[in-house]
Amino acid sequence: MPPPVSGYNQQLLSFLNSSPTPFHAVEEMGRFLAAQGFQYLPENRPWQLMAGKSYWTCREKSALIAFTLAASNEADTGFRFLAAHTDSPCLQIKPRPEAVNNGFYQLGVELYGGPLLNPWFDRDLSLAGRVCGQTADAKLAVLLVDFRRPLLTIPSVAIHFDREANSGRPINQQQHLPPILGLSPEEQPSSFPALLLARAKEEHPAVKLTEILAYDIFCYDSQPAAISGINGELLSSARLDNLLSCHAGMQAIAAAGNSNNALLFCANHEENGSRSATGAHSSFIDAVLERIIPDPGHRRIALSNSFLVSMDNAHASHPNHPDKMDKAHPIHLNHGPVIKINANQRYVTNSISAAIFKHLCREAGLSPQEFVMRSDMPCGSTIGPITAARLGVPAIDIGAPSLAMHSIREHTGSLDPFLLYSSIRQFLAGDSHLLLQR
Repeated sequence: MPPPVSGYNQQLLSFLNSSPTPFHAVEEMGRFLAAQGFQYLPENRPWQLMAGKSYWTCREKSALIAFTLAASNEADTGFRFLAAHTDSPCLQIKPRPEAVNNGFYQLGVELYGGPLLNPWFDRDLSLAGRVCGQTADAKLAVLLVDFRRPLLTIPSVAIHFDREANSGRPINQQQHLPPILGLSPEEQPSSFPALLLARAKEEHPAVKLTEILAYDIFCYDSQPAAISGINGELLSSARLDNLLSCHAGMQAIAAAGNSNNALLFCANHEENGSRSATGAHSSFIDAVLERIIPDPGHRRIALSNSFLVSMDNAHASHPNHPDKMDKAHPIHLNHGPVIKINANQRYVTNSISAAIFKHLCREAGLSPQEFVMRSDMPCGSTIGPITAARLGVPAIDIGAPSLAMHSIREHTGSLDPFLLYSSIRQFLAGDSHLLLQR
């Protein structure tokens, strides 16, 4: 790999390994943006904004918005929007998860989003997320925890007991998914909150936490992200959908300078419908824009001069399942970012937005690919249509090509993250006249 790509990928791998949950991803993004000179703006405080400066804010520590105001101080010229999401399909721990079966100490889980379930079996799983508790002085504290080591496993049933396992085994989510935490239940913590309390004390000794009141805890694969392939052609990790795009967005907005107004929106809860205070259906992006441009008329003019690039991973052509793709639209790894198109607006791309992005890619020396689903198969969606509808701006859906989307371990080309970054950096830093000639 060329040196810039290798360095970029090492940063991406570190980000993926440090971000097992949306809360950790936002924390990592905030740390990076602050180091790049972005000023943090709490939502519950007054904002003082200046032309040419960069800022970031977050909501519930799981959704983030970063923005740069152009040095020209002309907000009416519009914004270049990037959108992605921080969450990924996984298994979430239930509020009262403890169970003992045949001498095994297990935890009850429910599905978050729509994960592929078979790959979760026989993995070394860990736990991470957010805990909310009470301190010694009777105050509430919200803390992040990450056990950072293998804790759990969901064992498959042996082939001797299920001779049809390789012919398609149905998975009962209630019965077959509870992971094993350990043996000898009498030697385990008195409760799952007690386990979380002990871990929180280890990670945050300065916070005198005395009790866990509630939590959002998720299982994740403890295997780290890696470059693979005989010549390093592949990149494999959990949560590529959609932390790959979040990472590209934060890198691009930090590198773009202040010649244009730019805004990165990383929403939560895309995988289960986006209807939350931190999802794409929320007021978050509207609230930020109202504070950037208080006058409704000027804000409407700015939005009419804006453009949105929604980033979410795209399906690559599978070597073992070529029949799953439209033969006229093959998608290859390491061949450039993918424009995602759907006649029913499951993706927000249209001819104008596709032409704009192709022009941007040409300026960046890239050749984008075009994806459509087979006409006899249903199509997924992204936060692109939701966000474009809220803002009333022209938009496009793009993404890095990937395999095994929604698996516990996904795959992309080792060039693809950098190629996506290169395209959106050109979008943020390029000449502003391009977006106005529609």
